[in-house]
Amino acid sequence: MSDPRFSRVRFTIAAVLAAYPLVTALLYLVLPLTPEWPLWQKSLLIVPVVVSTMIWLLIPRIQRHLKGWLHV
Repeated sequence: MSDPRFSRVRFTIAAVLAAYPLVTALLYLVLPLTPEWPLWQKSLLIVPVVVSTMIWLLIPRIQRHLKGWLHV
């Protein structure tokens, strides 16, 4: 019997589907509050939130809830 392998393609799909609404929501929140800021400053504000949320919340949930689907 073969050992189920972790599918990076499936994990990537799940991570994109989780990150897209997070990034979109943050943009809707931040852009009206920072209209005069350059893009790099807006990114500097958003990226730490996105990365922290992905590492501490979304990725563990993806791995826990989609365990069967991620291992093929």
